[in-house]
Amino acid sequence: ANAASGMAVHDDCKLKFLELKAKRTHRFIVFKIEEKQKQVIVEKLGKPTDSYEDFTASLPANECRYAVYDFDYVTDENCQKSRIVFVAWSPDTSRVRSKMIYASSKDRFKRELDGIQIELQATDPTEMGLDVIRSRSY
Repeated sequence: ANAASGMAVHDDCKLKFLELKAKRTHRFIVFKIEEKQKQVIVEKLGKPTDSYEDFTASLPANECRYAVYDFDYVTDENCQKSRIVFVAWSPDTSRVRSKMIYASSKDRFKRELDGIQIELQATDPTEMGLDVIRSRSY
């Protein structure tokens, strides 16, 4: 575990991320820091058919989370592409302690997930809208 934040990453996090990346069995994954156990765990898995709205709806309004979203899009040349987007969700209304823990653990957690292409830091839903992701994907 990282000395700065002391958060361990549950093996399940890496396993599910690999499934999303390689097999595309999940549209998104929401990760939560269990403060008592001092580890990051998988909180929710999105089905491949889930929409972006399903993804944003699964992030709590007043609590921090990490999340990964598999974003499919079509380029101007009509090519199907996908990008793996990492979202550090830290709403203004969440507790200060929680924001600090998520902020200090983020880089280490992100390093565990190999294959993230875009990173977004969001304090409200507009900062992680599809238009934002699209603009970062092309």
